[in-house]
Amino acid sequence: MMTGTDTIKQKAAGAGATGAGQAKAALQVFVGGACYGAMATTYKLAYAAGFTSAQVVASQAWFGCLFFALATLAGHALGHRWQRVGWKLALKLMSLGALTCLTSILYCYAMSVLPAPVALTLLFQFTWLGLVWQTVMTRRPPRPLQVVSALVIVFGTVFASGVYKTGIAGYDPVALLCALGAAVSCSLFVTFSGKVETPCSSEQRGVIVCAGSVVMSLTVCPDYIVSGVLAQGILPFAVIAGFFGMLCPVLLFGMGSPHLPAGLSTVMAAAELPVGLLIAMIVLGEPLGVVEWLGVIIILAGVCLAQVPSLLGGRETGRAVAGKAVS
Repeated sequence: MMTGTDTIKQKAAGAGATGAGQAKAALQVFVGGACYGAMATTYKLAYAAGFTSAQVVASQAWFGCLFFALATLAGHALGHRWQRVGWKLALKLMSLGALTCLTSILYCYAMSVLPAPVALTLLFQFTWLGLVWQTVMTRRPPRPLQVVSALVIVFGTVFASGVYKTGIAGYDPVALLCALGAAVSCSLFVTFSGKVETPCSSEQRGVIVCAGSVVMSLTVCPDYIVSGVLAQGILPFAVIAGFFGMLCPVLLFGMGSPHLPAGLSTVMAAAELPVGLLIAMIVLGEPLGVVEWLGVIIILAGVCLAQVPSLLGGRETGRAVAGKAVS
């Protein structure tokens, strides 16, 4: 028979699971955002090799879909059954894929026209746009700490990206709008990733999402498969873009976002910029000055700040349940 002390411990542990579960979900979204950090360097290297932004976007979509298809087939070989997915749910999932591909289309174009710091800074407006969508959907204002966290991240982005040196005045207005449009579509993708529940495995879900991305990529590069671009040497960039730009983010956002508020999900995805700067420094040899490092630290501080309510909430809930059990 279970003792009173054991009962208290089990109830307190169950109550703390919410805080622990949110921390795990936040980490998944954080890592998913960090995977996007590889994309800016990949885009730059692909452009330098003579490939267009449309070809890079199509590579990302097609190879992301291929990786998920292989993962799904491997799971099926291990005995995992495929689940029936209705056409309405399939359309919702494909719409998610279309959103993430739209982000790539707009961001790739902006990166090919604007200085990277300007494009990055405008893209990172998705951190506070997530709070807007959260407010619209729940009809409740975000927590003050979430707002402060998003503002801290945006403030850090200005310094980490180096845009404080150049500003954004005088650049192509179409490219500026594309970068802002990428921020909107990115925030919508992260937000709705947590709203579309599926009965199937993460791998099968990813295939459908990436199928929507492939369809969207046809609008900018309809002849990708028959154009011979793979034979021209885009394969290494396609593999990296498909893995880090589609497979990992779609998988991790699909796992973590449903357990987080929409605004918190977009804040946690801000890992993209610090990781992107580090990869650019290592691969491209782009130096990071003291101010840029300070910006990185500010961004990470903003991300940590966003987690405070979840951690404190889990502890308070656990204490409350333990107190009730004692009484």
